[in-house]
Amino acid sequence: MSWSRRAASRVCAASMGAVALGGCFQPLYQGGAAGSAGAALSSIVVTPISERLGYYLTNELTFRFNGGAPVDNPQYRLTVALHERVQTPVVDTVSGQATAAIVGIDAEYKLETAGGLSVVTSGTAFTTETYDRTSQRFANIRAARDAEIRGAKVLGDQIFTRVAAALHSGG
Repeated sequence: MSWSRRAASRVCAASMGAVALGGCFQPLYQGGAAGSAGAALSSIVVTPISERLGYYLTNELTFRFNGGAPVDNPQYRLTVALHERVQTPVVDTVSGQATAAIVGIDAEYKLETAGGLSVVTSGTAFTTETYDRTSQRFANIRAARDAEIRGAKVLGDQIFTRVAAALHSGG
């Protein structure tokens, strides 16, 4: 009999704790005291980034922010500078050829108002993607390009999440 009372009191305490903490968490895209981040996110225009990796990242960010549609009345401008490096840490001892490569990508981003009067948020996102190298030249080129595409998706997710959090919290 005492076990059921203890169990009931624990369930009651856990329920009260959950109710008390329920107001502490707010979904990122829900309107509230801090305002709706969804409307602000769809008013971001992404400045085109140069080179092939920049093209992939520009497309990823444009799709994430507004579904790939052009922005009618941009309120914010996002600029991104990319720095890419390739390392080959694994080398075959017989042939002397690299058997794997790592693509490291750093993206310095800055979100500012459309007029450029104030910076809302800025930072650096980074990722590393690996790929296997073979003796076939075109397979290596395609594998490196696939690693860049994977990296652009990861960077797009990171930048989108950070920008959404900054807009939701009010900058």
